[in-house]
Amino acid sequence: MKGLGFFYFGPLAILLGFLLDLLLGDPPSFPHPVRGIGFLVSRGERTLRGIFGIRERLAGTMLVAFVGLVSFSFPLAVLFVFYRINIWAGLLAETVLCWQVQAARCMQIEAMKVYAAAESGDLPLARKAVSMIVGRDTADLSMEQVIKAAVETVAENLSDGVIAPLFFTALGGPALGMLYKAVNTMDSMIGYDDERYLLFGRSAARLDDAVNWVPARLSGRLLILAASVLGFDRENAAKIYRRDRGKHASPNSGHPEAACAGALGLALAGDARYGGKILEKPAIGDALRDPVPADILSSVKLMYGAELIFLVPALAAGLALRFAVFALTGFPGAP
Repeated sequence: MKGLGFFYFGPLAILLGFLLDLLLGDPPSFPHPVRGIGFLVSRGERTLRGIFGIRERLAGTMLVAFVGLVSFSFPLAVLFVFYRINIWAGLLAETVLCWQVQAARCMQIEAMKVYAAAESGDLPLARKAVSMIVGRDTADLSMEQVIKAAVETVAENLSDGVIAPLFFTALGGPALGMLYKAVNTMDSMIGYDDERYLLFGRSAARLDDAVNWVPARLSGRLLILAASVLGFDRENAAKIYRRDRGKHASPNSGHPEAACAGALGLALAGDARYGGKILEKPAIGDALRDPVPADILSSVKLMYGAELIFLVPALAAGLALRFAVFALTGFPGAP
């Protein structure tokens, strides 16, 4: 089964990739494909703006198509080459790719920096730490606002950085998982409603909304389950999820935020400053108590709880899909 081993070993590679992420996170010295995707987006933007000029939306759409094609094709080529060498080389390559699609450990590390600063009462350090993981202005945040910002980011990352990559990798292997990471990276780089990217980044933003539709809703429900298993307020999580999931400007981000807010008994979101301007946003959740540094730890626990709950059905779905392919194609590559 040389060359076709990734059909057989995909679920095992996903599991091993999950374990590597849990142990190693994203080592700075290790080359990460997302950095390459970011390079493609930056260079591609300059090139395509020069080619298409004022036709910004067309240029942005071409960029999305190009970066998506490269991001999908590269893992396929790597897997084909390594599985042609032997099964173990292929499994190693697929495991590394599955690991690099995941981002739970990286989010935990960054959130814990905010927690450590907040727990010690060092507000300037807490502001600096949270500025690394949020897009809002942080210079004037109070400690409670810093904590809430960190909790919100962990909740959103559950969908974008954990459940969605696992969902797409289970369905289509590392190639589909890396394509999702490319879409998410493009949205984070060019998917803004400002003068520069309103038209150029529209395709990236709309595509990101579309591919996150299912994972975001899965994430909200998984957080409710995790709240029940881990001893948080499941009933309030379900209540706030039903009531507030549509309050976010994004069609997707409100789902995990609402479930997390309800599980912890906090009011998240609300007005925030971006680029020196106040953006008015409704609160998500009820302020049943004041935020404390331990809420950051709780949000990380909920993130991992939701991931672990989803891991088993994701692997099962991956196996079922592969068996369906095998049944339709006569079990390709079987000895």
